[in-house]
Amino acid sequence: MHFSEEHIFTVKGTGDFESLALEMYRFHYENNPVYRAFSASLKRNPGNVDSLEKIPFLPVEFFKEHRIYAAIGEPEMVFTSTGTGGMGTSRHYVASLSLYRESFLRGFRLFYGDPSRYCILGLLPSYLERTGSSLVYMVDQLIRLSRHPRSGFFLYNQEELAEVLIELERKNQPALLLGVTFALLDFAEQHPVKLRNTIVMETGGMKGRRKELIRNEVHEILCRQFSIEAVHSEYGMTELLSQAYSRGEGVFSTPPWMRIFVRDPYDPLHLLEPGKTGGIDIIDLANVWSCPFIATGDLGLLHAGGTFEVLGRMDQAEIRGCSLMVL
Repeated sequence: MHFSEEHIFTVKGTGDFESLALEMYRFHYENNPVYRAFSASLKRNPGNVDSLEKIPFLPVEFFKEHRIYAAIGEPEMVFTSTGTGGMGTSRHYVASLSLYRESFLRGFRLFYGDPSRYCILGLLPSYLERTGSSLVYMVDQLIRLSRHPRSGFFLYNQEELAEVLIELERKNQPALLLGVTFALLDFAEQHPVKLRNTIVMETGGMKGRRKELIRNEVHEILCRQFSIEAVHSEYGMTELLSQAYSRGEGVFSTPPWMRIFVRDPYDPLHLLEPGKTGGIDIIDLANVWSCPFIATGDLGLLHAGGTFEVLGRMDQAEIRGCSLMVL
C-alpha cells in the first residue's frame, strides 16, 4: 500500500476517503485470503470495484469462523467478543495496538476533548470478568490518561461508585461514567444520584442479564434516576478499531476515518439511500490489517448528513447472503 498508518487519520472529504478505501480494497483482495475468496464469490475484484458502493462488506460472523488477517507478522493482540446468546466468539487479530490506541484516542478527543479533563469511571462488570475485551482495553487507557485519583473500574461495588460520584459533584469535577447498559440500569435504580457535572455513557448490551428494553426506555430511566437531560452512547464492537458516539437521542456520529452505510436486508450488495432502514455496514479505515469493510448484524437508519441510529439487532432470517459463510 502506498500510504502510512498516519494517513488514515488525516483523511479529508469524500474523495480522499474513497481513494484510500479503494486502495485498501485492492490490498485486501491481494493479501487477505478470506476476504479475497468472499469478494471473488460475489464476482467483485479490483477490475470492477471502482467506487465505495461496489466494495463488498464482509459479514461480521466471519470473525467467529476464520482468521481475518492481512499483516505480515504475528498479531500483537487478539480481542475476543463475549459470545453470548448461543453465538460463537469473535476473534479480532490486531497487528498493532498503537494503531488501535491512536484510533480510539483521536476519536475520543474529537468528540469529548482530552481525557485529562475528566474523572473516568468504568462500570463494565461483564467485560471485566473475562479477558480479551477491546472495550476494557480502551477504557483502561482512557482512565490512565485522565490521571484523576478517583478514576477507575467498578465491578459490583455500587455504594463506592455512588460515594465517588457524590464527591465529584460536590467538587464540580467533570466526570464520565461509562457503563454497559444493564449495569447502569442496576446502579441507577439502587443509587439515584443527582448528576450535574457527569456524562453518563452507555455502551449497549443487556448481555442476558435483564429484560431487553428499547433505547428510549433505557434512556428515559437513566435520565429520570440521574436527573440528567441526555444519555450519551458509544457504538463499537470487537471487530472494529474505531467508535462512533452519540451525545443524546441515540444519533451517532463517526470520526472522519469511519463511515456508515445501510444495506438492503434481502440484497446485501444493494446499499440504501439515507432515510431507509436496513443492515449497518461499516468502513473503518483503522481496520487496515484485519478488514476495513464490515457488514454488521445491527439494524440501522442512516441520515443524510452521515449520522445514524442503531435500531436493534437484525433477525437471523433477515441476514441474507449467509450461503457465503461456507468459505
